[in-house]
Amino acid sequence: MSDFKLKIPKALIYCRLMLGILMVLFSFLHINHYIFIAITLFSTGLLTDIFDGIIARHLNISTQHLRRLDSTIDQFFFVLVVIATFIQSPHFFYNNSTELLILLSFEAATYILCFIKFRKEIATHAISSKIWTLILFATLIQIMATNNSQYCFKFVFILVLLQGSKSLVLYSPFANGQTIFLACITLFY
Repeated sequence: MSDFKLKIPKALIYCRLMLGILMVLFSFLHINHYIFIAITLFSTGLLTDIFDGIIARHLNISTQHLRRLDSTIDQFFFVLVVIATFIQSPHFFYNNSTELLILLSFEAATYILCFIKFRKEIATHAISSKIWTLILFATLIQIMATNNSQYCFKFVFILVLLQGSKSLVLYSPFANGQTIFLACITLFY
């Protein structure tokens, strides 16, 4: 197999990082047709996220290092997209600052507790993470296109509250079988 083929997944991963940087740059420069360009770059970034893993598995070069790199770049990419969106739509962020602070607090607590309990970062390749990415994608697209997001953002907020509450219980160093069972029953009752 050629060296070129083996480099495709990593190239897609780093391409995603460059797309995020371009979004911030174009947002900062307030270029013409920004919304169309931003949505195109964001969508391309999502596609690189999908295909880097598919190609790596197909070429049988999927490693823990490559998955970790992919997850790290994914997180940077989404942070860059949020920064670019903030530059273009600051009113949305100011108007929803309380909810956003709650969301960030839940996410940070989940990461911290997961690291304390399992001594490693949270799994970002689980199917729930893929669904979360698509919901976040739809929400950010709506904010980019309309400078607002009523329903998608409310849905994201409710999901994070539910998932975050469950995660805080599950990842807590004090969690045992009974507390985990009660957390699951509470979510579905």
